[in-house]
Amino acid sequence: MMSYICILISVLLDLGVVNNVLATESLHNFCESDDCQSYVSDVEIYPYAFKPNFNMNLTERIHDIDHFKLSCKRLIEVFPLDQVDGNFVRTVKNCIFSESTPTPLKGPLKLAAFSKDVIENILDLDVSVTHAKDFVYYFSGGKLLPGSIPLAHRYGGHQFGYWSGQLGDGRAHFIGEFTNSKGATWELQLKGSGKTPYSRSGDGRAVVRSSVREFLCSEAMHFLKVPTSRASSLIVSQEPVWRDQFYSGNVKTERGAVVLRLAKSWFRFGSLEILADAGELDLLRKLLDFVIKEHFPTIDSNDPNKYLGFFSRVVTETAHLIAQWMSIGFAHGVCNTDNFSLLSITIDYGPFGFMESYNSNFVPNASDDEGRYRIGTQADVGMFNLERLLDALRPVLTHKQHQRAMDLLKDYPDIYHRRFHELFKAKLGLLGGAESDGYLIAFLLKLMEETGADFTMTFRQLSEASDTQLHSRLISQAMWALDDLASHKLFSDWLSLYLLRLSKQKGDTDVDRQRRMKTVNPRYVLRNWMAESAIRKAEMGDFSEVAALHQTLSRPYLKQDTAEDAGYSARPPLWAQKLPSSDSCEHSSVTVTLRHVRR
Repeated sequence: MMSYICILISVLLDLGVVNNVLATESLHNFCESDDCQSYVSDVEIYPYAFKPNFNMNLTERIHDIDHFKLSCKRLIEVFPLDQVDGNFVRTVKNCIFSESTPTPLKGPLKLAAFSKDVIENILDLDVSVTHAKDFVYYFSGGKLLPGSIPLAHRYGGHQFGYWSGQLGDGRAHFIGEFTNSKGATWELQLKGSGKTPYSRSGDGRAVVRSSVREFLCSEAMHFLKVPTSRASSLIVSQEPVWRDQFYSGNVKTERGAVVLRLAKSWFRFGSLEILADAGELDLLRKLLDFVIKEHFPTIDSNDPNKYLGFFSRVVTETAHLIAQWMSIGFAHGVCNTDNFSLLSITIDYGPFGFMESYNSNFVPNASDDEGRYRIGTQADVGMFNLERLLDALRPVLTHKQHQRAMDLLKDYPDIYHRRFHELFKAKLGLLGGAESDGYLIAFLLKLMEETGADFTMTFRQLSEASDTQLHSRLISQAMWALDDLASHKLFSDWLSLYLLRLSKQKGDTDVDRQRRMKTVNPRYVLRNWMAESAIRKAEMGDFSEVAALHQTLSRPYLKQDTAEDAGYSARPPLWAQKLPSSDSCEHSSVTVTLRHVRR
């Protein structure tokens, strides 16, 4: 009887019928027997996360977390595993993965945030499962889900331009694959789940600060239509973790946290580099064949030029991805080859940043003092990384194929610039093509750079300004970014060229232009000050702003009253000017030096 009442209250809560506080009190009042304890947790629940989704048949969802099953067969059957057992640090040879068990977080655990979209639409779970204690244990590494054989991936990489040898999952565990009701297979990975053979001098942990940023940004990027890994949940503990955030000698304790993140594949450029460097060519071919078969179905696995076809696709998709980053003012911050996906998705959110005032030298990584990964060089770094990928492929290519691959690589700048051009034309609402379009885009960016106009809001406010406002040059102070831009003496010249270009779009109305532009120019992005504000509260145990930001960033193109009240589209507050550009790379050891991070 008691279990039935607990379940009923959970369902009513999901449907928004009962109040969250009342429901939580009722659960604790009724659930005193052992068979009811799985429905009780110390999880703080935010109302927005429980709006029912009527687009999916409820019977297709998994309502009991114990019935959620994973599989590791596909990877384990294909690839040899590390023959050495244990999580102790070592040089690993002749394998792709090492078996490695997560280390449970210590102290009381708390589900601080979760993505309803991921839980429902990727994992086929009903959000009511987040009430179960086992949800927190499974998705923090405290318990293994049915079918899970946790693995740590061995890979290498070029870091800040130099080969760093073996790297690998130093604080992440692959826990299995899930194939959902749509037939899509996703790889689940815990980040911050403890030591592995690849932890080097690290402790294998992540902290609340970096985990909040990864959770929010990976989800924000998805809703900005950028290929990315996803984040399902953020679980925090009271376990103390020592960190020197800015490598300044100021070591302090922070709380440990684990993010459950998902991707179609976590293989990266460095996955191939380590095998080529070690001379493990059979494994190199095996991994390439697997990636091509599973993720590039249009490439014939029997084609003798399949590796060439694979490289061509990666060149194109990498160029497209970086162009998309640029179109939203996103700087990855650590564009090492171990952070570049073979599937050309955005992975490994460390010291990223969204550019505010337009500045091609924007650097989001406080430890990148040379500006190697500043926003204006991301396309060049993409070229460097593709050259390193080609180096890794060279042992399995014939001389003729290698020459052809080099020719393909020469096309990379043109592929990037074409996509960049297309994206920025769309941001300006331009249809068709005109020879002057490139000049119009470059002219605007130059004005933005010289006035320090806000990147995101300049394009958004151009989307919201009417034809009448633009023709009359009546830019109100409420349109603060455009107002900054209008301070440039050449703004009127640019605006005249822009309006002339728009006037040549036959059959295009001002309403249509505004509607089009609003679908590609977000009103909200994860600005550094917004993330910092949420993190400061989160570190005090208040995750309400994390929830508010998550809700806002899930609808970045739609004006939202709560987001406006919070100032998310307003001029950044004065205190934000004193913030560092972003967190440094959160290395999981207090003993590491800057030299090691930037090696």
